Amino acid sequence: MVAPPWLSVPPVGYGGIENVLAVLVPALMKLGVDVELFTVGDSTIQATKNHSLYKSGQYDYIHRPMYDSMPILIAQILFALRTTREAGNFDLIHCHNGFIGPLASVYSDDSLPPLVHTLHGPPFTTLDRLERNIPDNLPMWREYGLAATNKVYFIGISDALMRPAPRELKHMILKPVHNAVDPSQFPFLAEKSDYFATLARSHPDKGQTIAVQAARKLGVKLKLAGVVADLKRPRQVLMELANPLSRYRGIDDFRYFSDEIFPYLDENQIEYIGDLSGQAKLDFLAGAKALLFPIQWDEPFGMAPIEALACGTPVVAMARGALPEIIQHGVNGFLAHTTREFMQYMRRVDEIDPVVCRRSVEERFSAHHMAREYLQRYKTILRRTAGVRR
Repeated sequence: MVAPPWLSVPPVGYGGIENVLAVLVPALMKLGVDVELFTVGDSTIQATKNHSLYKSGQYDYIHRPMYDSMPILIAQILFALRTTREAGNFDLIHCHNGFIGPLASVYSDDSLPPLVHTLHGPPFTTLDRLERNIPDNLPMWREYGLAATNKVYFIGISDALMRPAPRELKHMILKPVHNAVDPSQFPFLAEKSDYFATLARSHPDKGQTIAVQAARKLGVKLKLAGVVADLKRPRQVLMELANPLSRYRGIDDFRYFSDEIFPYLDENQIEYIGDLSGQAKLDFLAGAKALLFPIQWDEPFGMAPIEALACGTPVVAMARGALPEIIQHGVNGFLAHTTREFMQYMRRVDEIDPVVCRRSVEERFSAHHMAREYLQRYKTILRRTAGVRR
């Protein structure tokens, strides 16, 4: 299992892939799988064996230019592949490093076992992404499909993510596996407090401004949690906002917060509380009337919604990306198609039963369920590659 080199497993505070791996690894081990985890040295999770090239997470460099950050990721991948090759006894490599992981294995020889790569995002390029001047990634995916051997496979984290995949890649794609949490780690709270919540990094894709404007119009309390660029505490953000020469002004995440969110903050109604982790995050989600998830892009999955549901907290989300695969409209939350609908559904969150929210995670998004699904995919790959492996 090859984790990204940016954060520990589990992460302290913000983390997506790392939170998934923190529950997937032990769940696979309970099913009898020997899992050797390639991670960073400050990871506290204990796999069958841990390997680390870096002593600690390298997140401080993730926003640096490609020529500064990419060598870190490449080193992580090459370290994992070299160790795997030298050991000679691995059945499968499961990689979670975007783009570089499968690239390093696409032309591999029989000295390496089959590789499966989980696609966590970003989405395959669509017209709306091109209109926002986001580079087209489809040529890369087509080349993967044309170049790869029958030892490299892809698994998406949702049907929504994988649906636009180019046809050249289809033969390498297995059925998606949804991300998951361990429900036992999330407190269930039936009686909610008086605030709505958002939990996401500051970014136009996350659409926090919709939540802010809806809260203002409805006169309800809203607490916004998450990182602003790599800033985790409100005081840090305020200091950078007060600095006209701040380097953060060149980062989209920071400018979005500065222009679209900060002007409307009011600690009596709309409050930014910084990045949350551990018990503080759990209490925050469990106490909220609802988690607001007003995404403005096709979200590949969304960990915050299933974390909230595990606490018995309903979710009001835009019906984009994978959210229709998570939210059962009128059952564990609501799916809106417009900002007007979004605000209307905020008024109706008391109709949702917290017990049903919790049950939806236990049945569909538990770590045990995710591990069983991945184990099935592993077995499929091993059957398909049995004739070409050394």
